[in-house]
Amino acid sequence: MNKPFVLTLIHRIELNPEYSQKTTGQGGKEDSFTSALESESLEIFLTQQRLAHEQGLKTTIQITYASLLNDECVALAKKHHEEFGDEISLSLLGLPCPDFQKKYKTKDFCIWMFSEEDKRSIIDDVFNLFKEKFGHYPESTGSYFLDAYCLNYIHEKYPNVKCAVATCFEEGPKAYHTTNNSWYTFMDGGPWNPWVASKVNSHIPARDKDDDCGIVCIPHLSRDPMACFDGNGSNFGTHPQNVLRGMIYDENGDIPYLFNIVDQYAHQKKYNRFGYNMMFVGPGWMNKSGRWEVPYEGLVKSYEDAMAYYGLLKRKGELRDLTMSEFADFYRDGLDYLEPERCLWKDVLYGSNKQYFWYYDPFMRTCLDFNQGGAMIDLRPYAARLDWKVGIGTKSVYDCSYPYLIQANYRAGYFTHYAGEGTVKSFKVKYGGETADGCLTRTLARVEIKDGDTYLITNPLEFVFSDLTLSIVSTFCFKKGKGTIEIKREIVRTSDPSKEVTIEEYFTGAFGIHEYQADMTNITLYAEGEKGHQEIKFNYKCRTLVDEKATLVGAKIPDVETIVEMGSKESLHGESMEGIAFSPDYRLSISKTIKGKGEISTWLSLRKAN
Repeated sequence: MNKPFVLTLIHRIELNPEYSQKTTGQGGKEDSFTSALESESLEIFLTQQRLAHEQGLKTTIQITYASLLNDECVALAKKHHEEFGDEISLSLLGLPCPDFQKKYKTKDFCIWMFSEEDKRSIIDDVFNLFKEKFGHYPESTGSYFLDAYCLNYIHEKYPNVKCAVATCFEEGPKAYHTTNNSWYTFMDGGPWNPWVASKVNSHIPARDKDDDCGIVCIPHLSRDPMACFDGNGSNFGTHPQNVLRGMIYDENGDIPYLFNIVDQYAHQKKYNRFGYNMMFVGPGWMNKSGRWEVPYEGLVKSYEDAMAYYGLLKRKGELRDLTMSEFADFYRDGLDYLEPERCLWKDVLYGSNKQYFWYYDPFMRTCLDFNQGGAMIDLRPYAARLDWKVGIGTKSVYDCSYPYLIQANYRAGYFTHYAGEGTVKSFKVKYGGETADGCLTRTLARVEIKDGDTYLITNPLEFVFSDLTLSIVSTFCFKKGKGTIEIKREIVRTSDPSKEVTIEEYFTGAFGIHEYQADMTNITLYAEGEKGHQEIKFNYKCRTLVDEKATLVGAKIPDVETIVEMGSKESLHGESMEGIAFSPDYRLSISKTIKGKGEISTWLSLRKAN
């Protein structure tokens, strides 16, 4: 079956673009809303619309609060809907304008940061204004982030809304640091591709119909899930603004990197129901004075080139352009709540052999790095189903990130921490007095899907000791609907079958939403096996629980309502170890001694602690 590659192309019609208020009106009053700015914004919007329509592409026009108050904007949206089939949508971005600021007596503009009372008032205000102007409520909406409270309220009050832009992929501390520590929008830990959000937490895919918030969610831009994990996501995505901001263009102003991202997303249909790409732009980045050392002409060229590439793919029958509500209908057709989203991504920025594998389902989101032998470098416990409120009046006013158990950039991956492994899941091979870590061995992997389960199989990893050489193949099996990964390390070649080696599968974890570790003394570490159930309360004393015939080792982490466990069908050497204050983490491990060829099979599971 020829699986589709789908594009959702969104243009914001807004009179006061967030990026233009300061750059277009240089020398004017702060926060001035001038007729010149309004005129330029409409002209840029029309340019973006023209470049899309010339390529035969439909758009979704997301209209902002200020634009709803402008008859010309409303008339333009209606005209393009009738002439080109564009969908008229409602944006919950673009709130700041004199009318809004006077009415709500604030300069805040991120809908998820308001109090619950204000969220309801603002949503009702803009939705009813939309109906007043267009005669009906919208079928789609969006923001940089929409929390579960907003999504649930919108679905309850305006049930014809099918689709929403609901998160930015990995817009957390890394993005914060590159905005000079000034932009307090933290939303790490969510999906990179479309999902139906849970009623409990908008980051989490719904488990079933009862958990379904009623709205298909899409990300704000299709990010490069390698480059934006390693660095600032705002430089790496399917928006010419991102690519130009990252200065990823040649002397002619060409942007092949953007096309490489598009191609890689098209490739992902091999592993999923379809491939998907999302582009979401407003007029602010294309203002007449230029942006990021690029003149206006270069900004227009970049967008023209992007539209031409999508248009070419459509004419070749390789791309389907769907508006937001059309996409929601498409996504719901054949929806299996437990079907995971898979992404085997290669390096399209630098062209190296580096390879990541991303995976999410209602139980976990994780990333494996094959430049580190398949080490797990990110793990989010969706199984915990954390009902964490966000906004004024909650414990988290602005940070809506979903917490990690492993995050190699925030909590020290293997290469950056001399006192231990940092937060990572990998394996070690021990022979005599020598030890080799899988994190130091580069490889590549392939994906296979069998009976709904996802298998990831590496090329052989070679380990060289003083008088012994081994090759080991790793196989990861993500069990559909179980919250469990089965992991096999198989010795497929040995230079001396008479020699014994020990393979240790280990998990070094922590928890949090940024670089700074919270108090860990609520954690309970335990081991089960021949000695029965052993446990210790974490207290930074470097104590270790050991069982030579363990069935499982685990950690209960009340702060993130998660239980993480490792085990094996065999009874093997197991350890649970608490870290120290200088290196605050915990370590779980299962080990097996093997002579010649052989294998160790273990599993990793996540579940809610309650």
